[in-house]
Amino acid sequence: MHAPQPQIIAPDLLLLAYRSGVFPMSDARDDEEIFWVEPRFRAVLPLNGFKCSRSLAKYLRQDRYTVTLDRDFSAVIDACAQPRPDHPETWISERIDASYRNLHRHGAAHSIEVWRDEELVGGLYGVSFDRAFCGESMFSRADNASKVALAWLVVLLNRAGYRVLDCQFMTGHLARLGAVEIARDEYMAKLELACAAPPVMSLHKAWRGLYKEAQELGSSPGKLIAQSLTQTS
Repeated sequence: MHAPQPQIIAPDLLLLAYRSGVFPMSDARDDEEIFWVEPRFRAVLPLNGFKCSRSLAKYLRQDRYTVTLDRDFSAVIDACAQPRPDHPETWISERIDASYRNLHRHGAAHSIEVWRDEELVGGLYGVSFDRAFCGESMFSRADNASKVALAWLVVLLNRAGYRVLDCQFMTGHLARLGAVEIARDEYMAKLELACAAPPVMSLHKAWRGLYKEAQELGSSPGKLIAQSLTQTS
């Protein structure tokens, strides 16, 4: 017999929650219950404040990895849900997992994949609505892989006219990349502005524009990403 499929959270409910400043979590992979989280303090990454280190810029300019958008959302969320030394239990329950895969099929959740040859070595995924992107999780199996994914995301969001990159909870890793912690009221004010209008363009259109510009300049996408970040940081 096949195991019963988890009951997904409806896309409309998920997006309403994000627009209201809350998001779902669970206590374990097999936990059927979810709880809605509304942090008193929120980590956000200012889109003009990404800190691109020299070593990261070198990785980007040299195109050490191949980066894709929405090529393998399932593989990214699978990797993000794996236990880690500092987090033996994942908050990405099977129900949450299924809900975000469904949200991706509706075009409101996206992934960025980082490949070394044909091996997936890093990436991130998150929820996109209006001019806000809420990062959910990221992973890395090679040097700077998750940082490369985040660098690409920041440039794409800037090009698409986004205003908010929500990182949920502050970590030392995020702080070193430029994230700051703000109170809930300030976050909600920023979110309200981000929800007041649609983005200038979709992330996929921004992606295609990036590649077209790199081709016209006789450059590579990675070099263009590095240049964009060193100009704004």
